[in-house]
Amino acid sequence: MSNINKLFTNTLVNENGHLNEWSIGWSAKDDLISNISGRFLRKKMWNYWCVTSSELLFSATISHIDYAAVLFVYIFDRHTHDFHEETLLIPFGKGVHMPQRVKETITYSSRNMTLAFIESTEKTRIEVTCPSFGAKGSLKATIVIERDLDMESLNVVIPWSSRHFQFTSKQPALQATGDILWGEQRYTLAQGDGFACLDFGRGVWKYRSKWNWGSASGMVNKKQVGINLGGQWTDGTGQNENGVIVDGRLYKIEDDVEWFYDRTDYLKKWEIKAAHVDLTFEPIFERKAETNAFIIQSSVHQLFGYYSGEILLGTGEIMRLERLFGWAEDHVAKW
Repeated sequence: MSNINKLFTNTLVNENGHLNEWSIGWSAKDDLISNISGRFLRKKMWNYWCVTSSELLFSATISHIDYAAVLFVYIFDRHTHDFHEETLLIPFGKGVHMPQRVKETITYSSRNMTLAFIESTEKTRIEVTCPSFGAKGSLKATIVIERDLDMESLNVVIPWSSRHFQFTSKQPALQATGDILWGEQRYTLAQGDGFACLDFGRGVWKYRSKWNWGSASGMVNKKQVGINLGGQWTDGTGQNENGVIVDGRLYKIEDDVEWFYDRTDYLKKWEIKAAHVDLTFEPIFERKAETNAFIIQSSVHQLFGYYSGEILLGTGEIMRLERLFGWAEDHVAKW
């Protein structure tokens, strides 16, 4: 699966429980079957959704890391910079079942948090309810995400070894409409203003890991554009998760990118560089998420802000970005 012409036609894992070597590489299609099993404590699975508009950034995630399931929801008001996050930790993931395919429904419900990512042909419906969500009261979201059947995405299998590997499907620049009610404040995602990004991950990880990830979506010169950039976790594998979606078509960036930022002050300007990438990222808000629970330790610095600069597409066209809203993160984990 080294390029777009080699479609996912196999499962991620072979009959011996090791990485299927034919799945290694990237594709514009998301139909790989993530059939990992066993490997207790090492499996990591998540469905992360993030939605942006001119008013907000909203995210909801269902994840399962073998020791536990972790569900989290957060919202950021782009005008007031109000932010709140709620996390639900479920020991050993009781009641959380992660599907093997990208476009499969996944739900969880409790008295504290209900999350549903409901799949149907050409649509995903996100429903989130948190009765207690900070000082403003409750949160309720209903979002409909639309994608054409022939819309491409960035799908990569990263091979650390035959026993440690990751499949990721990154799907930015998806149209999103709906409503989010946070306390008395209602946010409406209008057609052409709301964009969603999916990060679907299934893999078998080593205990220690670190990564950078950046993404942004929006309209650029009347085109629907989404970027995805990564680093650290793919180093030395011969693969990366770098690419641009333009009007539903994937332009893969084969070069690894370098990330330059100040770990003593994450709110300073970032630079992301490669042979065909010259971007700056201007943070406006820092989300910090720290976990220190015995064998699970993680530190996430996720910055919300604006991408500007240029990306040279494979066609020779230069994609120029000017303050495209998205996020960039620095993540270190022992899990």
